[in-house]
Amino acid sequence: MKVAGILPLTALAAAFVLPEPEVFSQVAIEDHRADDASWWDKIPTKDSIVSTLEDGIDSLSAGVETFVESIDRKFRDGFEQAFVNEEDEDDDTIDIEIADRPKHGHHHHSFNLTIYEIISKSNHTKKFVELVNEYDDIVDLLNSTTANYTLFVPVDSAFEHIPDDKKPSKEFVESVLKYHIGLGLYPAGRILKTHTLPTALNESWLGDKPQRLRTSVGLLSGIRVNFYSKVVVANVGAKNGVIHAVKSILVPPPPVGRELSLLPSEFSTLLLAYEKTDFVKFIHGVKITGSTVFAPSNDAFSKLGPRANAFLFNTEKGLKFLTALLKYQIVANTTLYSDAIYESEGEAEVDTSKHYHIDLPSLLGGKNIAVDVTKWGGFTKIKLNGWVPVVLQDGIAKNGVIQVVGRVPIPPHKHHKEEENDGEIEVEDLIERLADYVDEEEDSKPELGDL
Repeated sequence: MKVAGILPLTALAAAFVLPEPEVFSQVAIEDHRADDASWWDKIPTKDSIVSTLEDGIDSLSAGVETFVESIDRKFRDGFEQAFVNEEDEDDDTIDIEIADRPKHGHHHHSFNLTIYEIISKSNHTKKFVELVNEYDDIVDLLNSTTANYTLFVPVDSAFEHIPDDKKPSKEFVESVLKYHIGLGLYPAGRILKTHTLPTALNESWLGDKPQRLRTSVGLLSGIRVNFYSKVVVANVGAKNGVIHAVKSILVPPPPVGRELSLLPSEFSTLLLAYEKTDFVKFIHGVKITGSTVFAPSNDAFSKLGPRANAFLFNTEKGLKFLTALLKYQIVANTTLYSDAIYESEGEAEVDTSKHYHIDLPSLLGGKNIAVDVTKWGGFTKIKLNGWVPVVLQDGIAKNGVIQVVGRVPIPPHKHHKEEENDGEIEVEDLIERLADYVDEEEDSKPELGDL
């Protein structure tokens, strides 16, 4: 199997999550060791899981810095080896059935029992249940038969590597629990055709809309949630939905800026652009509700060519054009997932279940980005302005979503149709396409909240 072309994207995918440190370790489904310590005493604090931007709304403890360093080290040093060895990984999956109806699985289903009743009787989900029992509203939700739910329940072994730290707030723990509960019925067969799904966690930074989980299915990796948490038991049917057991705890995602900073090997050029243009200062302090960031990878910037990059990064005039490019990559108040759209005001009038086109106003003076979403089977293809590909979809974030693009988006020519071009861009062409917006920089200050 050739992995050279796949590894950069898989490493890139890892930037969008904060898994516990032992994400690539072998985890047995059954855990018979006596351990009476509850997750309440082991889960990191809110500061330990995710920091908000550089403005210091939350501060990281010393233990968290080690935690994040461990994650980054695994991304940089361990991901390639883990991917190469994945085919030889011990099979810790029990009869995962890819079926649309959970009742046809090989597991022992109890359709007279609710989700809560099933996990309460299980010998493998005791730690999760202990925590759920502290929250009557979550117990009621998992017992409710007024709607269907999909629970991604961590097995007990998922809690082993939670570092001993100060106790988190009850509000934070409640948000973690709700993030494991999908709204609606998502058996494995539906997950095959699903990229993201809504959860019971309403995120204020998304306008109190459901924060989403990202799902993916691979021949070797099986079903994974948020890139890293592997489904080890699927399609356990219940009276009010379906249960999938996962081997890693699902933590609500950090903001966009934090996610981009987690993998400088893929986004160092973009991060440098933010630094050189003082872009963080531009976006700080302005309130938004959700966002879509079309983030170019290092490879995307390299495709501009050495002359264009030298102009953008090494000249005073070029920095103004670089700022314009950065603004064109961001859409405020609209969060565009591959299979859902969140608007800050009202509902999006787009059917995301089929092919569709949408124009999104960027921060560059409201200049639109034309987005085309094409679907067939369980596959989705996204292009900007007719030819800029999204090479990695749905980097779920606290305040929006990251869509990684294979080329740097540039406003189209005014006088002729945009054509696909994999060649370098001339500096003169770049100036022509951005000149109007650069001239208006001082008078126009589009708004964007903290990334």
